[in-house]
Amino acid sequence: MNPVLAFTVVMGIWTVSDFLSSKSQGYISSLFVASIIFVVGFLTGIFPSDLLASSSLLALAGVVVGFVIVHLGTVISVDDFKEQWRTVVVGISAVFGVAAALFGIGSLFKGMDYVIAAIGALTGRTVSVVIIQEAALAAGLVTVAAFPVLIAALEGLVGFPLTSILLRKEALRLRADYRAGKLEPVKEEAAGSESSPKLPAALHGTVGTLFAVGIAVLVAQFVNDLTDGALNTFVVCLILGVLLRWAGIFKPSVLGGIDAYGLMITAILIMIFGPLASVTIADLQALAAPLAVAFAVGVAGIVAGSALVGKLFGFSVPMSICIGLTAHYGFPGTLILSQEAAKAVGESEDEVRAIEAEILPRMIVAGFSTVTITSVVVTGIFAGGIGR
Repeated sequence: MNPVLAFTVVMGIWTVSDFLSSKSQGYISSLFVASIIFVVGFLTGIFPSDLLASSSLLALAGVVVGFVIVHLGTVISVDDFKEQWRTVVVGISAVFGVAAALFGIGSLFKGMDYVIAAIGALTGRTVSVVIIQEAALAAGLVTVAAFPVLIAALEGLVGFPLTSILLRKEALRLRADYRAGKLEPVKEEAAGSESSPKLPAALHGTVGTLFAVGIAVLVAQFVNDLTDGALNTFVVCLILGVLLRWAGIFKPSVLGGIDAYGLMITAILIMIFGPLASVTIADLQALAAPLAVAFAVGVAGIVAGSALVGKLFGFSVPMSICIGLTAHYGFPGTLILSQEAAKAVGESEDEVRAIEAEILPRMIVAGFSTVTITSVVVTGIFAGGIGR
């Protein structure tokens, strides 16, 4: 497909999605709208399967995703980061809730192999799906290998709208607390050591900032390789962002205001929709029943696991469930859904900042605790049971 045409079509889809989301006042997420458009477009053949690849945005996303995660780390202070251990526990509980629920109704599937495949896909993304695929193909189970791919491609259609609705409820609660004086205003970063980065002046502009953040991403990749993947690149990126802000090397929101940030975020969002191009009507028909059961039971497991544990830690039920639902999509959905909820409910810049300051750190950390860490460990353990 012509690259310029592909890029323009993708931008058009995203423009429509943003417009409909804003008109719904946040009730409908732009991610959900875009997902529907892409699914319909690919299934009907209106969009060629190489649409996203031809737009060059997928290639750009593969390069800049680490940059944006470092940036998100600089949005979170060290004190905020320390407080997120409760979020991690709630996220882990959601993963185990999914596993327990699916194992409990295993008889509704074609076999336990499908249960294990569903657990891996519903609680993780690429790495978990690859683990399941390798185990299934080694056992000669081609259909089982295809099952998690379909789940991973479609789970945003479940996770995005549910999270959008619940985050909006949480944002309304936080707005009420803010107006009642129970939630402190977020001060704009203006002075102090954190706001005066120690980087040379030459590294304060767009190009210099991208160079400095690129060095941090390279360090994260080195740590990932050194530990043979035990410390995931993106987890290290997040931690480095937090630490470099704390050390005064990076300013808070290090990429905020640079010319390239908007395009970087747009490119990363397109990564979400990449798997949808591989979905076919025949695949959906063959595995429709297992897919329906997997999503219904999986969501029930997330709700039970996250809500119960979240309540013990003082989180509201909507916030707890949203933390668990990050297993369905991870980053960058965690970023966009948080920002959409805050902007939809906040009626002033101060309210938006206060709401986002409460929601965003939890959602970002939750996404990494479920998708990047816990799900990979759990899937790695269960995958050994496929074909037995």
